[in-house]
Amino acid sequence: MSISNNKRESFIPSVSKVSSATALSRVLGLVREQVMAYYFGAGMATDAFVTAFRIPNILRDMFAEGALSQSFIPIFKKKLVSDTEKEAFNLASIIITFIFIVVGLIVILGVLAAPAIIYITANGFTADPEKFSLTVSLTRIMFFYLLTVSLAALVMGILNSFNRFGIPALSSSMFNLGMILSVICLYNYLEVPIYAMAIGVIIGGLGQVFIQVPSLRKIGYKFKPVFNFLHEDFKKVMKLFMPMIIGLSASRVNILISTLLASFLVEGSISYLSYSYRLMHFPMGVFAVALGTVALPKISELVSNNDTESLSRSFAEAFNLNIFILIPSGIFLALFGKEIVQLIFQWGEFSYSATDNTYLALLHYSYGLIGFGTVRVVVPFYYAFNDSKLPMKFSLITVLVNIILYYPLIQVLNFAGLAAATSLAGLLNCILLIYFLPRKGIDISFSKLWLYIFKIIIAASIAFYSAKMIPSFVSFENVILNRVANLIIPGIEALLIYILICFLLRIRELNKYLNYFKK
Repeated sequence: MSISNNKRESFIPSVSKVSSATALSRVLGLVREQVMAYYFGAGMATDAFVTAFRIPNILRDMFAEGALSQSFIPIFKKKLVSDTEKEAFNLASIIITFIFIVVGLIVILGVLAAPAIIYITANGFTADPEKFSLTVSLTRIMFFYLLTVSLAALVMGILNSFNRFGIPALSSSMFNLGMILSVICLYNYLEVPIYAMAIGVIIGGLGQVFIQVPSLRKIGYKFKPVFNFLHEDFKKVMKLFMPMIIGLSASRVNILISTLLASFLVEGSISYLSYSYRLMHFPMGVFAVALGTVALPKISELVSNNDTESLSRSFAEAFNLNIFILIPSGIFLALFGKEIVQLIFQWGEFSYSATDNTYLALLHYSYGLIGFGTVRVVVPFYYAFNDSKLPMKFSLITVLVNIILYYPLIQVLNFAGLAAATSLAGLLNCILLIYFLPRKGIDISFSKLWLYIFKIIIAASIAFYSAKMIPSFVSFENVILNRVANLIIPGIEALLIYILICFLLRIRELNKYLNYFKK
């Protein structure tokens, strides 16, 4: 049976639901970062927290939003299309049982091995025993988050396969709320206040699971442990899963090496990179991740029905819609990054120098946004064809390039060189994935693709640079209002100019967005 009634339906309606929910989550994520910056600034405590959280977060990318969920969705969707819900739900129960066992064991091992993990990944902290000890303790607490977020991501995949996108996309808002409220409520009651952040991670992770349970019941799913790990469909998931794990593990090696190198640089380097990465991730999370989330179950159904014509059209639509947003977002971050950092973070313990350093890192993440975001949209097309090996190979190549770039770029840019190397490697990964996609039978006109990218770059560059050059005649005595005006007014001016230029260049994606908003 098929649960989709219209194969030709545009991505925009579903993406808008996910984007709206994700936008709320990202706003709360920025509030979370503001709370952390206000209470803790950019120093020892935040470096320890960011480093400690990075370990379960990296594993989350593999077991949750990354390999496991993306290897599960194409097989699960195919069961829904060609077989029965009962058989599909049985597969879901096998995977959830697998998560409880395997991820549970990883959590236990992580707690026990936390000192060794931090010694390897942040060796620079060993020079400060207090900082090292704090990082180990925070790591042990937050390792439990891996289990909750893995379950949440799999439940999200099940619901997305039933074309239910809204509530799953809201689940990450629960995570951010948990952290925000924990800091506000517990800060004055803990001897070491940064522990409030770690407690919030656990509370938020539980919230991500429980908010989706009612929707899971509505589609008729009830979990019962199933230990049939010899099931053919489970083997298919694992066949996809293993190359994804290798590919994602390789890219996560970059993060670990980046953390290790940053631990030897000026204090605050890890925090600057973390704050700037969060800002870069906002537009990517709101749109590129949303588009990739919607695309995977839809294109998996098209592959199941062998509809190559619709697949080619779906790729063109997804790619163009994505680029239409990401390129201007990247240029906006590059030109107005300092104003963004000032508005969001420069309060309380967050100093002027922290703003300058965070902006420097953000500048070099801004062009990487285009590569990171496009990969999120292109990779699902490979996974829909049950091919995770080629993305794995490209990931290994880009990891090698990233590592090679680290040394020379750090010499020139200090900690910002880590961001620059990661961004350049991300662009390379994006180019490789697009170039080899026609091998899957998806028709891509590269001349049209590059011409479209060129048009968007020209339109966005003119729009945002012009807005940057237009003098501001608005000034307020209130610091908050002044910072808001310095960002929002030129932002609106740039948006209007961008829309006008896109209209003159006859860029169809503009009409698609405008028509949808009219409806």
